[in-house]
Amino acid sequence: MAERSEATRRAARLELDAPVAGALRERLPLLAERTVTAITAEVPSYSGTLTGQMRDKIENAVQIALGTFLQLVEHSQAADPSTPLAPALEAAYALGSGEARSGRSMDALLAAYRVGARVSWREMATTTVQAGLSAATVAQFAELMFAYIDELSAASVAGHADELASAGRARRRNLERLTRQLLTGEPEDVLLRSAERADWPPPQTLTVVLLPRANLRAALALLPPQTLESDDLPAGPDEELAVLVVPDAHGDRRRQLVRVLRGRRAVVGPARPWTRVASSYQRAVRASALDLAPGADGAALDTERHLAELVLSADPEGLADLRARVLEPLSSLPRTTADRLTETLRSWLLHHGRRDEVAADLFVHPQTVRYRMGQLRELYGDRLHDPATVLDLTVALAVPPRGSD
Repeated sequence: MAERSEATRRAARLELDAPVAGALRERLPLLAERTVTAITAEVPSYSGTLTGQMRDKIENAVQIALGTFLQLVEHSQAADPSTPLAPALEAAYALGSGEARSGRSMDALLAAYRVGARVSWREMATTTVQAGLSAATVAQFAELMFAYIDELSAASVAGHADELASAGRARRRNLERLTRQLLTGEPEDVLLRSAERADWPPPQTLTVVLLPRANLRAALALLPPQTLESDDLPAGPDEELAVLVVPDAHGDRRRQLVRVLRGRRAVVGPARPWTRVASSYQRAVRASALDLAPGADGAALDTERHLAELVLSADPEGLADLRARVLEPLSSLPRTTADRLTETLRSWLLHHGRRDEVAADLFVHPQTVRYRMGQLRELYGDRLHDPATVLDLTVALAVPPRGSD
């Protein structure tokens, strides 16, 4: 036997004559019409929406709900008076679900219930009083009616909440799918469909940010609401990293993004058209793998400030072969001497041979620079004046090899 609700417990104590119940039933069509009219007039969310066939359907639903209430009263002495209430509760639950899908808040539906309860009670009270019922019976009738409407509204609240929760889970799944598709570079038509399915309006550009999972939630709270997230990186460099995909973070907004991420060990990729953000992800991944120096004062690592390192590290073996070839004249020297001359040659190339600047860069006396460059000219001969050799040396020495001091 089903557990009795508050409405059914109160119905079991109510003594209502069949003729009175019949009179109330006859007024149901008029009562439903007046209820809907009051709701459309007093609840803004329903103003202008309950018209034509929709109004007819709602009036019919109100009439059925009130009819169920009268049925509950008429069966108050039955063994299981909760039975006629079950369909009404199911319908109220479905109503709450439908209102959530329609985008209306639960506040609007509860307001409609309050208006409906007031109008219904006014109409029914008139009939019960005219029937000559005692004040005690009328009071019991009121208690039962408001208990019934409370149970209907509670069922609608549950339906509304469940629908929102279900829709929220579905949207999260769709956003997760969209994020993975963006990072793996799916075709534009696939991305457009996924964005529409996730109810995610595409921005002009997207920028990928990599950061430790532990910092994900705190960083996300500081970023635009359209920001996508994932802690399941496709072919990621580190299991402890998560990704944020930030909309329209270019120009001044990029500088602001880098500032916001200060102290969070973040790597910021380039801004790219939203359908091509996979390249931003790939660059951020490469920068993370290179273990480049972060910005000053804990600022995020901005890959736009490390383009030379990223370009030169695109083919590590090729760079290593080039470096070995251009430094071959130093191969017979002791390691310490070769390293010192290599450092001097790099600074000489970057400072276009300006001795004082090279000395300041290396923290040595200009005469020391002169002596070392004399050694290098003996080892390289005229090749230091050959543009092709100078280009190879500049590329090979532009970035110190990984693991060097």
